[in-house]
Amino acid sequence: MVLYGARTSLRRDARRNRAAIVEAAIEVLRGRGSAALMPEIARRAGVALATLYRHFPDRHALTAAVIGHQLQELEAAAAASTDRPVSFRALLRTVLHWLIEMRALIALADGLEAGVRRRYQHRLVTAFTKPLRLAQERGYVRRDLVPGDLLLLFAMVQAVAATGDDTAAARAAADRSIDLMLDGVFRGSHACPPRDRTLPAANHPAP
Repeated sequence: MVLYGARTSLRRDARRNRAAIVEAAIEVLRGRGSAALMPEIARRAGVALATLYRHFPDRHALTAAVIGHQLQELEAAAAASTDRPVSFRALLRTVLHWLIEMRALIALADGLEAGVRRRYQHRLVTAFTKPLRLAQERGYVRRDLVPGDLLLLFAMVQAVAATGDDTAAARAAADRSIDLMLDGVFRGSHACPPRDRTLPAANHPAP
């Protein structure tokens, strides 16, 4: 009985450490990362470097875990928005802004296997499919837009955000690109619907 309780406590501690590492990684990568990425993440998570490597043996494993976590958050936000088609623009803007803030994570994702990247892209497009269709049915979005087209929008914003080392300038340029793209996606009087403040902040989400 004592051994069972000890094992349960160890598993609980392991889950807590893993969650702390992922959250710390998000913080570090939002700041465009660090030359000493893994040690900095371990420091912020409050764990030993050996503990970090026990959960994530290399950067690729940690990158995959962070992307998976962010995609889960996005999927939840997308599912919650299906009864508010007008919020599709706010949902899309949230993801586009996340791409700007998480440039370091996107750069690390380029090192993942092509098949893994395609699976993440599929999850991203799938999460948007129902909200997009509902927004189209209500006339908020042009009818000829298909879910796969969203990957083009994401790629364009990533390209803008990746230029230069001036984060503020890159964010301003990307914001301008977002506005231009969204004005091309959203129709007529629905081009700028009221912002839905029930959606999460721009740190959710996923490529």
